[in-house]
Amino acid sequence: MGTALVYHEDMTAARLLWEDPECEIECPERLTTTLECLRQRGLEQRCLWLAAREASEAELGLVHSPEYVALLRETQALGTEALKALSGQHDAVYFHPSTFHCARLAVGAGLQLVDAVLTGAVRNGLALVRPPGHHSQRTAANGFCVFNNVAIAAKHAQQKHGLHSVLYFSWHRYEHGRFWPHLRESDADAVGRGPGRGFTVNLPWNQVGLGNADYVAAFLHVLLPLAFEFDPELVLVSAGFDSAIGDPEGQMQATPECFAHLTQLLQVLAGGRVCAMLEGGYHLESLSLSVCMMVQALLGDPAPPLSGPMVPHRSALESIQSVRAAQAPHWTSLQQQDLTPVLSPSTHSPEERPTTLLPGGPEVKAAAAKAEAALSSLLDQLRLHPTPPVRTAVALTALDTALALPPDTLRQEGSAPQEEMQAWASLHEALAKDETLTALGKVLHLLDRILDGQVSSGIAAIPAPAAAATLDVAIRRSLAQGFQRLLCVAVGQLDRPSDLAADERSLWLNIGGKEAAALSTFHVSVPLPETTGGFLNCILALVLPLAYGFQPDLVLLALGPAHGLQEPQAALLAALLQVPAGGRVLALVDEVQESSPQLAGVLVRALHGEAPPSLGPFSMASPEDMQALRHLRVQLEPQWKMLQVAAPA
Repeated sequence: MGTALVYHEDMTAARLLWEDPECEIECPERLTTTLECLRQRGLEQRCLWLAAREASEAELGLVHSPEYVALLRETQALGTEALKALSGQHDAVYFHPSTFHCARLAVGAGLQLVDAVLTGAVRNGLALVRPPGHHSQRTAANGFCVFNNVAIAAKHAQQKHGLHSVLYFSWHRYEHGRFWPHLRESDADAVGRGPGRGFTVNLPWNQVGLGNADYVAAFLHVLLPLAFEFDPELVLVSAGFDSAIGDPEGQMQATPECFAHLTQLLQVLAGGRVCAMLEGGYHLESLSLSVCMMVQALLGDPAPPLSGPMVPHRSALESIQSVRAAQAPHWTSLQQQDLTPVLSPSTHSPEERPTTLLPGGPEVKAAAAKAEAALSSLLDQLRLHPTPPVRTAVALTALDTALALPPDTLRQEGSAPQEEMQAWASLHEALAKDETLTALGKVLHLLDRILDGQVSSGIAAIPAPAAAATLDVAIRRSLAQGFQRLLCVAVGQLDRPSDLAADERSLWLNIGGKEAAALSTFHVSVPLPETTGGFLNCILALVLPLAYGFQPDLVLLALGPAHGLQEPQAALLAALLQVPAGGRVLALVDEVQESSPQLAGVLVRALHGEAPPSLGPFSMASPEDMQALRHLRVQLEPQWKMLQVAAPA
């Protein structure tokens, strides 16, 4: 299964026929520029191309009233003056004789994508569409939007494919209700009505200029905990890029690679069934490159490292704190964490009032210059560090003979030179035996392939008696090769080398330690949680925030003796650790354990981009696990700001 790209050139037909500075940014070039960028980067060619179809009027009626559909149908015969007059009766919308056709194609593209994903024809995909749909209402166009593409797709998935409840999550520029469209129901305490209470999640952004750290923090501390508990069968993404740097509407600072990270984090849900549909985004270069980053992630390419400091803004933390407090009564995953109830963000004093930026003004010029610099820097980075030619390699000695590997997985036959192996083996008596020396040679060779950019990720088997020694050599070899940020996630009975304890180039995180302890800023130990909720809490509220704060060049994931991880847990951990590490993960597994072949197989598939298996029914974290996490966060939050879920007092 691959990635679908759904498009039709007719969607470029609708355009503004009169002067309107507010609406002119929603233009056909949004699609043509993006499609050209996808082609130039070789991404379109890697996708399964699907030509969009028109949605039927019955399908439009899943969400919209017959009267509204009829009104849009009649626009096909109107002249320019009549179209202008009708447009003036709506908020920030223009109509064109082709609008009805274009909007039906936009809806139909989403429906085709949902059908393709839910029937297994493709794994995921993007519908490259306009006009956008997320602001449109049952009986009115609104905010450039005509038909609500994603809402119709959700209804279609329920009616045709038997999917059940819907969890709605939205983040949006709000500014305490003073930013368009000024809806009270967009605030954090609007959680739905009746049986739907808790299934509407609003995260209002009350300040412009928010960036990568804020968006990732929202995922880790709000969206993903709820999504794992909800356990969706399908993920629909209203893929709006108003939050991308340089966008005149959002005025935010998320750089294009951030959208690759967010997309990859979503792909661990719903068996990887992700359907994205283009919504907003009005800075053409930022939009096109951001879409490319999303498509690369859907295709399974590693995400480039995030730029900028990973420190959330105070205003973003206030919003995160408010939405967690509002949703806690409805979600066990939030009840198991400390929450400080706060007033709705709309009652706070605003940090800054929304401003209208004048075209050509100094603020616009400064924002444009910042966007240009960020986009240029990303393009330079992509040229200097292209995607490795091999996604996943294995060096599993006896384990890989019976292992069914994903296509294009490299079975590594090579080994490090004999003299080099012996030099490293001389550091540890446990590496002196022939079988441990052979395994070490394979580990070193695979590590070198990752370090020199030939392989993205890998998995190697190590004999149990030499697990700690092999990990020690892998750490030293990585640091000796010039890596400045090495994250080592050691699961089970593995101790950090004592002479590296003060080396801030490596962050050591032991899962399965006897007690929760922050021995230093760069040495953290936590017991292995006993429940699914506890494990997810550990990963989302501790492991990933630390990883994003550290921004590693490489992750060493070592599953040592008595690691205790079930196969779905190991797969999820490996898949999620790939995201902040730009795909560079080397997993070391104990080849002696009885479950090793099955464990190795699930790890290979996760590292190769397959969605990890479900963890099973959600169960709340134990009081002991919750206390352990609280203890660590109190100690570590001053140094690792991505751990924060509330604004400092």
